[in-house]
Amino acid sequence: MGKLTNFKRSLWVFHASGGSCNACDIEIVAVLTPRYDAERFGIKLVGSPRHADVLLVTGAIPRDFADKLRRIYEQMPDPKAVVVIGNCGTTGGVFYDSYNIAGPIDEVIPVDVYVPGCPPRPEAIIDGIVKAWLKIEKLEKELEGKEK
Repeated sequence: MGKLTNFKRSLWVFHASGGSCNACDIEIVAVLTPRYDAERFGIKLVGSPRHADVLLVTGAIPRDFADKLRRIYEQMPDPKAVVVIGNCGTTGGVFYDSYNIAGPIDEVIPVDVYVPGCPPRPEAIIDGIVKAWLKIEKLEKELEGKEK
């Protein structure tokens, strides 16, 4: 059995869709429904990257969206984490090597957690967000150590 962790605070998540079939987007919505109820763990979807701790990215990234995704990433306060949801964002999926795709998301912005699947199950998405949460808390501890 894994080590249980108490998180210090809620985790706010911003979702950016690069233009996918929306299957991953629907699974993210399923994470928020009463069946999975991610808000009971403190995971909340927010409408602005300036308030977010984690960036969820879905879909293959078209060339014209790559700059916008970089800008969204730069607007997020530190410490932050990026979670790629689904195969399209991880490898390009069915859009691999397409003329209009900027490449996998890790060629556009740094990625911390990958959640593979087409689409991934809501449980896998929650697991990926928790891994990002642990990374952020580790970064916060390192920042606190440097300040002392």
